Amino acid sequence: MSQFDVTVGPDSTPVHPGVRKIGPADLKDALAKGIDDFLAMPSSHVFLGLIYPIAGLCLAGYALPMLFPLMAGFALVGPFAGIGLYEMSRCRELGLDTSWEHAFDVVRSHSIFSILSLGLLLLVIFACWVFAAQSLYVALFGMQPEAFTQIITTIFDTPQGWKLIGFGTAIGFVFAVVALSISVVSFPFLLDRDAGVPVAVQTSVRAVLANPFTMALWGLIVAAVLAIGFLLLFVGLAVAVPVLAHSSWHLYRKLVEPAAPV
Repeated sequence: MSQFDVTVGPDSTPVHPGVRKIGPADLKDALAKGIDDFLAMPSSHVFLGLIYPIAGLCLAGYALPMLFPLMAGFALVGPFAGIGLYEMSRCRELGLDTSWEHAFDVVRSHSIFSILSLGLLLLVIFACWVFAAQSLYVALFGMQPEAFTQIITTIFDTPQGWKLIGFGTAIGFVFAVVALSISVVSFPFLLDRDAGVPVAVQTSVRAVLANPFTMALWGLIVAAVLAIGFLLLFVGLAVAVPVLAHSSWHLYRKLVEPAAPV
């Protein structure tokens, strides 16, 4: 029954799909297909892509001292933020209508509660990362971060600042690995198949374990593209987020074997 999809999927014995080994060439191809989707469906990106720069600017205005942790943490929730764009790529792949309003068809997905549950998990991970970053700052400097310029001076002109960079990078790496492992294919998987969160997460983790180097490279690509988007005063996110989201759909197609015909 569908009400149990969040925990066990629609079947009492969930089927775990096979995962493939891929290489850097596959990442290049997934990015090329993501860019092609972006160029083919610009109206959806004008509408959806601008949500993220606007949200980023508002976030920066209200939480400027924590801007760097928030920027880094954006990648943790990115897979959930791109859910509507996965749907656009899925529709295009199937030859269906790809007008922007279909991005909201995900609310009628058979796995919507599973998608929301996994999204909530990523938001919890994001909140834990922000808390850890703020706690580390307080532990090293004995005060809450205040003015943005003061933070910059403190970080680069003091030994504690370099410790903050070192420890913060290490802690952020752990959060990034966890988030990437559980979500790299989970959301496209849930859109594509009638399955629950455990199967989706296990499939994602298995895909990462089968391709550690390639998935690490993908994580670096995501971080670099998002960093460029932020450096362009957030406006670059209007391109970066859609391209990465569409590319993630095609990456899922490469990593996870298709469902057996019934």
